[in-house]
Amino acid sequence: MTAITLTTHQRREKRADAHHLSPVVLIGGDGLTPAVIKETDAALNAHGLIKVRVFSDERASREAMLATLTDQLGAAPIQHIGKLLVLWRPVPPKEKELRDDRMPGPKVVKLLKFSKSGNHRPQVKKIKVLGNERVAAGGEIKRARKRITSVKRKAVD
Repeated sequence: MTAITLTTHQRREKRADAHHLSPVVLIGGDGLTPAVIKETDAALNAHGLIKVRVFSDERASREAMLATLTDQLGAAPIQHIGKLLVLWRPVPPKEKELRDDRMPGPKVVKLLKFSKSGNHRPQVKKIKVLGNERVAAGGEIKRARKRITSVKRKAVD
């Protein structure tokens, strides 16, 4: 993979966004191991913008680690200040967003019906609830109302 290049304005915005972040990946005395690279990749997939703390006193080795991480993971180097490295990569779309927009399938919900006197055990009742339905407080199933968009409101008015 090749590193992403950003303009100075984009890097400045990313630096500002990363200011409050804490380091999520720590690189110890062993340096860049495959496990560290894998963990950095997972953190970039989850967050996009991350800080990495390097426990090495040599600036040249930290710069080499930054270059290696950006090349191998396809990330953009945002900042190298002291022992902190800031990396950014666009977050890939999640699987849920890739699926087509369908209503979720029916869920089976268990309802407890208590006796009025309180002397009997509660009865368990299983009900299927569709994606556009909800269970109200009394155990009733209520359907969602259709939304009226602003275009339809103008046509009605």
